[in-house]
Amino acid sequence: MARIVVIGAGLGGLPTTYELRRLLPKEHQITLISNTPKFTFIPSLPWVGLNLKSLKNIQLNLEKLLANRGVEWVLAGVSQIQPELQQIVVGDTVIPYDYIIIATGAELALDALPGLEETAGYVQSVCNPPHALKAAEAWRKFLANPGHLVVGAVPRASCFGPAYEFVLLADWVLRRHGLRDQVPITFVTPEPYVGHLGIGGMANSAELVKKLLHQREITVIENAAITRIESETIFLADDRTLPFQYSMLLPPFRGPCFLREAPYLTDQNGCLPVLATYQHPQFSSIYGVGVITQLKPPEQTPIPIGVPKTGQMTEAMAIAVAHNIAVQLGAISAPLVTPTLEAICLADFGDTGIAFLADQVLPDPRTGERRRAVAKEGRWVSWSKTAFEWFFLTKMRWGVAFPWFEEWGLKAMGLSLVQPINDFEFSQNPQFQKLV
Repeated sequence: MARIVVIGAGLGGLPTTYELRRLLPKEHQITLISNTPKFTFIPSLPWVGLNLKSLKNIQLNLEKLLANRGVEWVLAGVSQIQPELQQIVVGDTVIPYDYIIIATGAELALDALPGLEETAGYVQSVCNPPHALKAAEAWRKFLANPGHLVVGAVPRASCFGPAYEFVLLADWVLRRHGLRDQVPITFVTPEPYVGHLGIGGMANSAELVKKLLHQREITVIENAAITRIESETIFLADDRTLPFQYSMLLPPFRGPCFLREAPYLTDQNGCLPVLATYQHPQFSSIYGVGVITQLKPPEQTPIPIGVPKTGQMTEAMAIAVAHNIAVQLGAISAPLVTPTLEAICLADFGDTGIAFLADQVLPDPRTGERRRAVAKEGRWVSWSKTAFEWFFLTKMRWGVAFPWFEEWGLKAMGLSLVQPINDFEFSQNPQFQKLV
């Protein structure tokens, strides 16, 4: 019998748990540890922050989801991981493991610059449920007393989609309320250009995003480093200042404290280095899934930014990790696999949206090119995101990570979540070294 522990019950952890339970015989013990009793569909939080959707409509009760599924659920936070001993500390309890999957999601580095701290209360974010609720309450007050609006990201941020969604949705909401002429809007980003998205080379994404921001009369400040925030004022490295009555800024991400404190486990940001199997290079019993994994940016930018890990990328990591553990335990006979890191991102802007396809997110190390890079605008994107939210929440209710019809749908688009490691090119990219 193997003891398998999954830490985190979000977009990565819960599907990994479901897939492990599907692949492994019942004698193998699976434990899911979460510091929250709810699963949240994180991509919908910009809607919550603007009071376009209730948080309860994108959350599911974990206890109910996991009942009678052959999974032990622990509601608690992890305080320590001891890789050499293959055990973790949860409260006063020591839990041993044969394999552990880190799928915690990220901790927000709110101490990255002065004034970003939650205690300061100057700016909002929509990166987790509590912050989205605070953003929604602040937005209600802002609508009653409108003024300057600033949306964007700080240096070393890595997921820019929510910022674009928030600023264009905010414009749409303000127009519906007849308040847009009272609200000057500024979008400020450390990206070298709008539409870069942390990966660059995304077909016509820069053109589409820039066009929409211009049409909505949103002032754009790109390649900009925010250095500090004070009450109603944002300061940039070039000495410019931005006044605001409401601001939503995306902070940098980092690994949780228990990972950062473990010797030789993570990089300086607390992210796990991984091999092609998504195992840790030094501790083969440890796997990483989602935002917590370390991905090298495909290009250097004047202001440091990170690589986004979208929901589809996280889903691919989850499927790959569960598959590879099942192979190692002899539960299935198949080659080891690696996630393809292809990504479809749906960004809703209210009366329109943009669908981004990066196949794959990290360009081929030999050519520096992607197989495909597509950006398409249309009202259908908004409807598609709503439909996908319903689909993903339904999957989680069913207890299924990757149903056959989802696999068929991806294949019809020429996409897949994973591929055999033997077919992947490793020699030029240390991120994808074959595990031996």
